[in-house]
Amino acid sequence: MENRFVLEVKELVKYFDMTTGVLGRKIADIKAVDGVSFHIAKGETLGLVGESGCGKSTVGMCILRLYQPTSGEITFEGANLLKAKGTRLRHMRRTLQPIFQDPYGSLDPRMTAGNIIGEPLRVHGMGKNREYRERVDELLSIVGLSSHMRYRYPHEFSGGQRQRIAIARALSVNPSLIICDEAISALDVCVQSQIINLLEGLQKRFDLTYLFIAHDLSMVRHISKRIAVMYLGKFVEVASSEEFYNHSIHPYTKALISAVPMPDPLLEAKRERIILSGEVPSALAPPSGCRFHPRCKHSMERCREMIPELRNVGGDHWVACHLV
Repeated sequence: MENRFVLEVKELVKYFDMTTGVLGRKIADIKAVDGVSFHIAKGETLGLVGESGCGKSTVGMCILRLYQPTSGEITFEGANLLKAKGTRLRHMRRTLQPIFQDPYGSLDPRMTAGNIIGEPLRVHGMGKNREYRERVDELLSIVGLSSHMRYRYPHEFSGGQRQRIAIARALSVNPSLIICDEAISALDVCVQSQIINLLEGLQKRFDLTYLFIAHDLSMVRHISKRIAVMYLGKFVEVASSEEFYNHSIHPYTKALISAVPMPDPLLEAKRERIILSGEVPSALAPPSGCRFHPRCKHSMERCREMIPELRNVGGDHWVACHLV
């Protein structure tokens, strides 16, 4: 039977070494990602949200094999991604593409837009000469740019146009999964909506699967089918988009949702705003038990001693909290 999941991640762990001295002696581990598990079905968008420094971008980097995980399993299209080497890894990277946060920093300023979009085609041997040029023009048209723009350099485009070039580059090799790592956070609000609409249209047209990493919950809600909340290296809640916003359970999730502005000023004035106390603890020395307990007003002795298990509370709604 064909696996219905494009991506499966099991107990993913990524620690970074903290070193000191000229010899770089290791003195501690920075626990960026500490045992997360999830899956993404074909054609689905999983939104991954959390505060800066929670480890969500590190998860994306591990899936892309830009970081080598400390431990865990990553299965992509039925194959073990972490054991892939050589030609196999090259093929898997063709079908697994990123869109990064900064559309200027991720584009080579010395290359024209046409060369940037076409570079993956040359690397993977997909089309030559006329076919290559036609494919680049087609991709520019798909993302809403004119073919004559292929001769421009990145500094000649606006931020939204540069991100469209990055999207065209990701699409060039016909991927099945795209990791959108804060792909809209560096853009103006009006441009963000345009890029979100573009990504949704491309998903329907090419049957794409997305891991959408962001901190803007309003945008995540618009594009995601399911949403996972990450706090200090661990998942605290995973649910469908509707369930997430209407029936969130974890105290941290509720605080995040309460910070999202509402367009109706009357409703905005009536609702409760949850203000978290304290700062996010250091990943060098995360708290014992539940990592959120130092900032949770409902914490108990059990929260300080035992790590809560991420468990299903019904309807594919998963929560890691002793209060549930």
